Amino acid sequence: MLLTSCKTHQIPVSDFRQMFAGKTLSRTVTTSSPFGGTTSYATYPISYIKCVDKKGKAAQLKNAPSVEMRVTDTNNKKTIFYFDLVEVKDSVIKGGMSRVMPSFKKTIPLGKIKKIEVQDGGKKYQYVKIID
Repeated sequence: MLLTSCKTHQIPVSDFRQMFAGKTLSRTVTTSSPFGGTTSYATYPISYIKCVDKKGKAAQLKNAPSVEMRVTDTNNKKTIFYFDLVEVKDSVIKGGMSRVMPSFKKTIPLGKIKKIEVQDGGKKYQYVKIID
């Protein structure tokens, strides 16, 4: 099942780890901004995000620069990242929280993550070039 709406879906933490296992930041993408201009950066070669809907049914969300990832930690603090700006290293997630201010990042230990949700936020960012 392929999803393209603003519905929120979950990624079990174990599935999230598997999605990034053995992958490197080997894809270079160029993103266009709704304000004009483009930005290029390295990301993981993930075209579709495996997730589950609120009923627990398997689903897929097409990866795009508008896909947001909401991480809830064990203290119930929520952090929003852009999915394609996330980097998984060892036992942490380091992610970009803003496209306008790319240096605005946060790191969260994987062991402190309680829940991961994803949705296409519908923002007008899009890929204009992808190099695998």
